[in-house]
Amino acid sequence: MTTRIIHTDADVTEGAAWLAGRVPEFARALEQVGPLPLRRRSGGFPAMLQAICGQQLSVASAAAVWGRLCDAELTEPEAVLSAGEQRLRACGLSGPKVRYALALAEAGIDYDALATTPEDEAIATLTAVKGIGTWTAEIYLKFAIGRADVIAAGDLALQEAARDLFGLSERPTEKAFRALAADWSPWRAVAARILWAYYRVQKNREGISE
Repeated sequence: MTTRIIHTDADVTEGAAWLAGRVPEFARALEQVGPLPLRRRSGGFPAMLQAICGQQLSVASAAAVWGRLCDAELTEPEAVLSAGEQRLRACGLSGPKVRYALALAEAGIDYDALATTPEDEAIATLTAVKGIGTWTAEIYLKFAIGRADVIAAGDLALQEAARDLFGLSERPTEKAFRALAADWSPWRAVAARILWAYYRVQKNREGISE
């Protein structure tokens, strides 16, 4: 079966309509969150390096580090390898992330091939690189390639949104969340967009009430 790729807002709208017609909780969430974002980005080595930059950082902090790497023209494998640890640290990368960036630059991943590789194999290729976990690999497949059926089950915001929306007694584990999301195939990436949007709405409401 051909893997569905999200290219446009119309694809997201189609997936949202499919989910709303089958999962009442998603229909309810969509009434609250409004139009969903496309959230597509360019792929390749720069996208994976940017994902590494963003690990365990706020959006603003990650953007600042990435901006410094871009200003220093350290966004391609050859440049990263020739830069050395000191220059990479000067851009804001921690010691572990410097090692991850160098490992990624040395990995020689065929990013074009990832676009058509089965998802399990693509994730295995990416997670074979030091510092790239399943969450980072799935985020890349979801937004850089546009895979429509990738959920990123280890994402804490998605888990918390699912707990609230589906009335769960506690935040689901990654394994439990994957099991819950099985019924959302083939549009799990759109389900994630709904849950992220729902999470933001709920957090904003909490902020207002405080």
